[in-house]
Amino acid sequence: MTIFKRGVSRRRVLQTGLAGIIGSGVAPLVFTKGAWAQEFCNNPTGDTVTFGLNLPLTGTYAEEGADEQKAYELAIAHLNGEGDGGLLNVLTPSALKGNGILGKKVAFVSSDSQTKSDVARAGATRMIERDGAIMITGGSSSGEAIAVQGLCQEMGVIFMAGLTHSNDTTGKDKRRYGFRHFFNAYQSGIGLGPVLGQEYGADRRAYHLTADYTWGWTQEESMKEATEALGWETVAAVRTPLGATDYSQYLTPILNSGADVLILNHYGLDMVNSLTQAVQFGMRDRQANGKDFQIVTPLISELMAKGAGESVKGIFGTSNWHWNLQDPGSVAFTKSFGAAYGTPPSQAAHTAYVQALLYADAVERAGTFYPPEVIKALEGFEFDGMGNGRTLYRAEDHQCMKSILVVQGNESPTSEFDVLNVVQEVDRDVTTYDPSIFGGDLGPAEPVPMCA
Repeated sequence: MTIFKRGVSRRRVLQTGLAGIIGSGVAPLVFTKGAWAQEFCNNPTGDTVTFGLNLPLTGTYAEEGADEQKAYELAIAHLNGEGDGGLLNVLTPSALKGNGILGKKVAFVSSDSQTKSDVARAGATRMIERDGAIMITGGSSSGEAIAVQGLCQEMGVIFMAGLTHSNDTTGKDKRRYGFRHFFNAYQSGIGLGPVLGQEYGADRRAYHLTADYTWGWTQEESMKEATEALGWETVAAVRTPLGATDYSQYLTPILNSGADVLILNHYGLDMVNSLTQAVQFGMRDRQANGKDFQIVTPLISELMAKGAGESVKGIFGTSNWHWNLQDPGSVAFTKSFGAAYGTPPSQAAHTAYVQALLYADAVERAGTFYPPEVIKALEGFEFDGMGNGRTLYRAEDHQCMKSILVVQGNESPTSEFDVLNVVQEVDRDVTTYDPSIFGGDLGPAEPVPMCA
């Protein structure tokens, strides 16, 4: 790897080679962190460092985006030594000191992605080029995450993904500069399949309604694999546009399809609308094939459950985290978030907060903001105390390996926030899989000089 000294162009190195530079009397800068600080995108030279928050503040996943923003602002406050410190007090091992990152105060800029991949990419570009963001983070759509991490790979800026659940994010579309803490669709299938078999039996016929983009496709694929392994038959799989509001044209054919289970591969407001309308169609009150008709939502959040109201009661799904877990990390985060905002945090808020801290900790451990060294610090990092049990940032695909939750809509909630019950915590040993099954290539760690 060649490290370029300020004032020596990349083109000159390509033309003359390293020997030419040495012969000119200009010593190349290699093997020192001081050298790294001179030639990478948005190296923070002042007393602050800027995070770029790319958030869906409008669109189908806007509610998740708003909760992520709260979490990022809380994380930044804690990194800067403000408030009660939150998860800085329980992350192990940890290099965080509560004095910013490498002594620099953390600031942020934000952009509304509108739950659109092209807008998310444009916003990230603007925050990198105009605002000097050293790291991009956020998002609640896998389409956004894949678009933005591709951009960040091109520009040499680390992307700490927010809520993204497609297998492709750390599969065929994985990138060296992208990291995901949130679990994926395949792991939802691993966790949810056995519970569905126990609750509903092996003789079932499933009908899928699927959001028509990367997350929906891989969620459908993963649920088909999990349920067909139980003995279920897939009757049909129908794609629906992201952001649809009226699902009647998609729900009507189910009534005469011979299906006795509806699997809604929808998220955010899409899931709230499709589930509510399915219940209004009487699907939870009917029988098919001599069995009670069932509805499954493979990925569900507290925000969605609250939005669906009565319709979510008894519905099974999976979640990355839940605010009522009693481990020290979950208790600490729920307390900090609740004190700041008056509500429990969602799983979107949790993964956003954790990603901000994990990036900061990696920089502290690396002793530099130079991206390849930060990447090395994240790859293979094993930690605990963040609410998901012992967790590994797997080097091969940048997917966090940790426990996940099977949840069910609470039949007897005690408050407006008591909407999901944790049915089972599925251990990391069960959810871990061979990273090669989804293909892809992480690509190089060597950054493009100066955001070129």
